[in-house]
Amino acid sequence: MFKILVVEDDVDLNRTVCAFLSRSGYEATGCLNAADAYDAMYETVFDLIVSDIMMPDVDGFEFVRNVRALNENIPILFMTARDDFASKQRGYRIGVDDYMVKPIDPDELFLRIGALLRRAKIASSRKLEVGSFVMDVDEHTAYLDGEELPLTNREFSLLYKLLSYPKKTFTRTQLMDEFWDADTASGPRTVDVYMTKLRSKLADCNDFEIVTVRGLGYKAVIK
Repeated sequence: MFKILVVEDDVDLNRTVCAFLSRSGYEATGCLNAADAYDAMYETVFDLIVSDIMMPDVDGFEFVRNVRALNENIPILFMTARDDFASKQRGYRIGVDDYMVKPIDPDELFLRIGALLRRAKIASSRKLEVGSFVMDVDEHTAYLDGEELPLTNREFSLLYKLLSYPKKTFTRTQLMDEFWDADTASGPRTVDVYMTKLRSKLADCNDFEIVTVRGLGYKAVIK
């Protein structure tokens, strides 16, 4: 499970963002200032940081500079009320990877975090690992307990998509639009057929499951 550090001095917003991220399949830790964030980083290795700019004592710019001095690779996303170009320019120059202006849309935050984590983790290693299950993008192969699973290209792509966004529901239409040609004669229920096949092939996998969201579509839930 990815661990996210949220540095935000607004108590209510901090609590809201952490709760949302936790419901979305992440392990979120909230800190109200940079000093507490430094302490948290000494105790835990985080995968991503979400930080405000305007905070007491140490602002977001100084916080990011200090983090970058120790860790050049961890993704950092600014979540701030500062909407001026100068602040955005300064943020990117000191090493932030993304910039969102308050008020924050939770779904957009989720998508941006997912994109940052994929670039930092999955894209760099070209592997996605969930317990004993491993997907290798370069080889286009999947292994469970060291044994290769025979997945078709489309099965691989569908499963990789679901596991890249744990607990996020994708509708049948969304999956059809992404993984089938626009002129296909197949309907959205074709997705059901593929999910049935995937579940059969993953019957011995105890690390996650493909869950049907009634009336919507599917999501992967990590156990």
